[in-house]
Amino acid sequence: MRTRSGPAVTGTGGGLELARRIAPGTLLVVLAAGCWAVTAARMRGMDMGPGTDLGGLGWFAVVWLTMMAAMMLPSLVPMAQAHAAAARAAAGRHPAAGAGLFSAGYLLTWLGAGVAAYALIEGVGALDLRWLAWERGGPYVAGGVILVAGAYELTPLKARCLRHCRRPELLARRWRGGATGALRTGLEHGVLCVGASWALMAALFAIGVMNIAWMVVVAAVVAIEKLLPRADVAVAGTAVILCALGTALAFAPGWVPGLTVPM
Repeated sequence: MRTRSGPAVTGTGGGLELARRIAPGTLLVVLAAGCWAVTAARMRGMDMGPGTDLGGLGWFAVVWLTMMAAMMLPSLVPMAQAHAAAARAAAGRHPAAGAGLFSAGYLLTWLGAGVAAYALIEGVGALDLRWLAWERGGPYVAGGVILVAGAYELTPLKARCLRHCRRPELLARRWRGGATGALRTGLEHGVLCVGASWALMAALFAIGVMNIAWMVVVAAVVAIEKLLPRADVAVAGTAVILCALGTALAFAPGWVPGLTVPM
């Protein structure tokens, strides 16, 4: 009895504990995969390059939120795990719902950033500035946006925000109990990550926000900056790539891979 039942119980308990610990990250990865599938299906044939029509606000908000879930949730996994670990240490339980609310708050921040970008782009479009047309100043404006994004990569504000997005122990210090606390923590973390990655999203708008290939590239860059051991190397490499991309888009758009030239 002792040799048969003892190890089985211990093994089962250990397996359940492991499953509980990895559940928040696993769920985020599964959700991101589903959102990638939905995004690819809904955006097929919609990329019109720089200046892509964003559609109505409601439609854009839903599409943007799905995009952000696809692009950003994989790199949020370590922080969701850290949030759940802090909750376990404080309450001695396995708060899967708290990790979900933390992630929801994070995505709400990105939704707010997307709505702000929508308002800016639609507001500029309403001015009917003819010099922004692609055959006139459009390539220079789009290239300039990407060059600004490259320069932002090297700023102290970017470094500070990225540090908070990379270090789980900093998140653990901001942890709050309860459903409201989890949501607030997610909102705060989202603000910091918007500060770290808004310029990369601006570059995506400049090259074509409905471009699936470049969405994958930007998502990969975000993950590299947040997850690789040497953030300084990743950020410097991103800055160089963005500056090269912005220059090419401004002066030789035909060299930009995957670019849809506006009609």
